[in-house]
Amino acid sequence: MDSHYDMVMKAREGADPNAKRLYFAYSTILDRAAFDEWKQQHSYGFFELPEGRLAEAVDVDLVYDFPSRWWGGRVAGLADATGGQVFGRLFEIRGQDWPIVQHKEGFVTGMCVERAVKVLVDGQEAEATAFVTNPRRAAQDGPVSPRFVEALVRGAQAAGLPADYVERLKRGGA
Repeated sequence: MDSHYDMVMKAREGADPNAKRLYFAYSTILDRAAFDEWKQQHSYGFFELPEGRLAEAVDVDLVYDFPSRWWGGRVAGLADATGGQVFGRLFEIRGQDWPIVQHKEGFVTGMCVERAVKVLVDGQEAEATAFVTNPRRAAQDGPVSPRFVEALVRGAQAAGLPADYVERLKRGGA
């Protein structure tokens, strides 16, 4: 358990249990084994990420803009890119579970911020929330983290993202 657990649990208590949020996940949270390990390390073993649906965020692209000591290099966020596309999964998250997602994504530490993205899912357009690098913490210092790219690829494969997109991820921003 880390120091953010109490803060997250308090936020859960105050959340509307009937509220739902659409969450576009495109990063390492898609690596179920790694996510399960993170949940255990942070005492969230009770939380289950729903199945989610294959989705494509449009007019954005991956940018490796956050130097992470834990990952040993830069990790990916999203940036506006006309005509760009990033694949992931769209989840409907209960309001009381949103603080756990915020914790996993680095929102509670100020690493990331929430932003709206337009996604295509099952042929329909929707607006969802994604997490992107906090602009105050974005930098291009150092190399892209190979370990992060490996986790990103594992998650994309496990999530059933398109094969050509997985190949693009393997290039790690090159």
